[in-house]
Amino acid sequence: MSTAAMPFTDLARSRHSVRKFLPEPVAPAEIRGVLEDAQAAPSNCNTQPWTVHVVSGAARDALSKELLQADEEERLSPDFTFDYADFGEGTYLDRAHHHAATLYGAMGIARSDRAARKAAARENLDFFGAPHVALLFMPAFGDGVRAAGDIGMYAQNFLLSLTARGLGGIPQTMLGFYADTVREVLDVPADLKLLFGISFGAADETAQANGFRMERAALEQSVVLHDTPGVLGPQ
Repeated sequence: MSTAAMPFTDLARSRHSVRKFLPEPVAPAEIRGVLEDAQAAPSNCNTQPWTVHVVSGAARDALSKELLQADEEERLSPDFTFDYADFGEGTYLDRAHHHAATLYGAMGIARSDRAARKAAARENLDFFGAPHVALLFMPAFGDGVRAAGDIGMYAQNFLLSLTARGLGGIPQTMLGFYADTVREVLDVPADLKLLFGISFGAADETAQANGFRMERAALEQSVVLHDTPGVLGPQ
């Protein structure tokens, strides 16, 4: 499906995270098209701080093997912090908990079944069966916030381009928990920091996990209007 065939509203609102992929690789021309679309993302001072490693085939399998081994040995090496405690009590933590509960519920995994929850989480490290994964690295500029913002916009272009082409993707913070492992396997310089990865390919539409959709908060919870009448409230 081309971007011309799908209005942007449909494209943006139909995009969702795919958690089970078919093994068939994506055609090289399609991958190049996605990368070119992503490259058009806006960038602070035009630094274009993204360095993207696309991993497929035997290299993909070797990386997955090393990531799973690092997880078994609890060799965490994140370049950026992530802690649920940082969310504080209230809205952000509630949303995170709701996401976990509804996702695992949709997959038929009970909250008390820790083994099944761990096994489901470890599927991140096999890229949910996707034939390809893109690892998004960035340089360490200052506190990193502006460069990370650029990476986020690049990733959104990447994900929307996949959707427009009838493909699927999923951004994965968990891959960033093993940054040293990824750098070692892919021979990435230490001064490039791993923010996250995006596994991508054709979605397995028969998979139970791919029927899951996470709703978004109402606009009234996220948007504050100043002299902009008629936007919120009943339409």
